[in-house]
Amino acid sequence: MMITVQEAHTLIRQTLAPLGTEELPLDQIQGKVLAGDLAAPFSLPRFTNAAMDGFALQWNDISHATEELPVRLQLNQSIPAGTLSTLPVTSGCCAKIMTGAPLPEGADTVVAFEQTSGFGSDSVDIFKTPKYGANVRYCGEEVAEGEILFCKGELLSPSEIAVLASFGFASVVVHRMPKVAIVTVGDEVRMPGEEVSGAQIYNSNRFMLEAACRSLGIEPVGLHHASDDKVVLREALALALAECDVLVTAGGISSGEYDFVQQELSALGVTKKFWNVAQKPGKPLYFGATSEGKGVFSLPGNPVSALVCFVEYCIPALHLLQERDEIASFKAILAEPFPTDKKRHRFLSGKVWSEHGRLLCKVSPKVESHMITSLAGSNCLVEAAPSSVPLSAGSEVTCTMLPWAALS
Repeated sequence: MMITVQEAHTLIRQTLAPLGTEELPLDQIQGKVLAGDLAAPFSLPRFTNAAMDGFALQWNDISHATEELPVRLQLNQSIPAGTLSTLPVTSGCCAKIMTGAPLPEGADTVVAFEQTSGFGSDSVDIFKTPKYGANVRYCGEEVAEGEILFCKGELLSPSEIAVLASFGFASVVVHRMPKVAIVTVGDEVRMPGEEVSGAQIYNSNRFMLEAACRSLGIEPVGLHHASDDKVVLREALALALAECDVLVTAGGISSGEYDFVQQELSALGVTKKFWNVAQKPGKPLYFGATSEGKGVFSLPGNPVSALVCFVEYCIPALHLLQERDEIASFKAILAEPFPTDKKRHRFLSGKVWSEHGRLLCKVSPKVESHMITSLAGSNCLVEAAPSSVPLSAGSEVTCTMLPWAALS
């Protein structure tokens, strides 16, 4: 029975559940999702400090300093970064201070050394009066102790990791990253670098799906290829299922004489949730699950169909397993007509860009599911509900950014 796109999404959400959490060190959390709120264990800065190299002093002492009439102050100490001052700064005195060093008691302003006679003597001439409190970083001005740094569900990038390290977190609890295995199927398929002859073709699906996983921060745990032989196919599928949380296959899932994937998945205990979705391309999409809750997506062999199904269904499923937000779709205006389908939801690779404050898009002129070059240069999927007439230029359509692409 053929189901709708929305029904397919609903069945996937009803079947899969988040994988749980694990505590990992900072060098292993790139691309993972935070499992709980994190609060600042102390204020940032932790202490009031100098924002640059110079002299810490009392502003009242230099309030009228100019190049013509500089103010001379006596140096009473030198404070390198990482060292606490033991002497207060009193009127008529100053402290040589380095960037990041704690401000000494009594000082309220730091004058950059470029605005002075410089380092190297027991006194210093101040040639310019900065604002009161200049070049001072105050305790807690960036983050207060107890303030929430990151909320549950935050995707951890180098930026967030830098903040965590700044607060001394050696490890954090994150949602476990799904383990993905990929199996491509077909007697006709050869690996790039090998010779092809007759009706043989190169295996583009393996490398496309592998790269798509990596764009999500997921390194596939298994990459397999199986011929159109039931025994060989079952062995490959069994091996892949044993090593993953989500199995993605490409090829062998339609209704042909040598399409054995669905049959062999059933023999391995995978329960079919749906097969055949009212969409173009990608109608013969299969989704099932094992008794342990492992998800199985069997994609059509045509590469455009495979990628459309991966973006539309596999990526949301992988995000669900990590309790990660889905990629949000958005509206854009067609710059050129869209060739709809009378009965099926249509997905086409396309390009979206910003122009004069509006989002415009157009679809690839190569619309057939075997035309792999239609993917090159695309940055989104453009979709439209079934219709008996094409959508005209100027119509509003729904777009989804490809996670490895950027807005033009």
